[in-house]
Amino acid sequence: MPDTTILVIEDDPAIRRGVVDALEYGGYRTLEAGEGITGLDLALKANYRLLLLDLVLPGRDGFSILSELKKNRPGQAVIILSARGEENDRVRGLSLGADDYVMKPFSVRELLARVEAVLRRTCERPPPTEERTLRDGSRVDLTTGRIVFEDGTDNILSDRETGLLRYLLDAAGRTVSRDEILRHVWGLDPERTETRTLDMHIMHLRTKLRDRSQEMLVTVRGKGWRFHAEPEL
Repeated sequence: MPDTTILVIEDDPAIRRGVVDALEYGGYRTLEAGEGITGLDLALKANYRLLLLDLVLPGRDGFSILSELKKNRPGQAVIILSARGEENDRVRGLSLGADDYVMKPFSVRELLARVEAVLRRTCERPPPTEERTLRDGSRVDLTTGRIVFEDGTDNILSDRETGLLRYLLDAAGRTVSRDEILRHVWGLDPERTETRTLDMHIMHLRTKLRDRSQEMLVTVRGKGWRFHAEPEL
């Protein structure tokens, strides 16, 4: 499935690197986290189709992440990757909403086959609507990335643009820095990332939102960006 983003939450660096490399070899885009707190933040706010989740994590364990997803992103596709093969763990993970449970160690072929199978099954699952109304009266569905304007016309956001808009909206008017976006939306280390691509995504997002006057997506010089979703009082 081209342009499909998969989030990997795994604390073992070697296993995480192997999983990410296998997914990217298979044509998928990836986000990654090495512990539970950052992983949960990405799992709730990032835009992705499938989560590969370890159970034993520092910060927040995999079961608690699954519980939060069940409440906040029902229907999210999840595959558990775990060395814990006890029946109780498998039953608990599946009952919390996981679509599959893969035992470690596993081969690259098995992992990609399981990923493809879950994506095939869940692409037929009707996604929950996550619609927000913006200050200009337009509506955006953060599940599909579709913006509908008051005149009935629409625009479609890319995965990255949708994830960026979701994060800015969830910040509820707070100024969000470049480093924060790179770390929490794209899963990159800002200290090791030198890129102007974020500025291009901001520009494209403004264009698709028809925010020519920058009344919604405001640049805060030297600090980052702030999104005003509600009309000024």
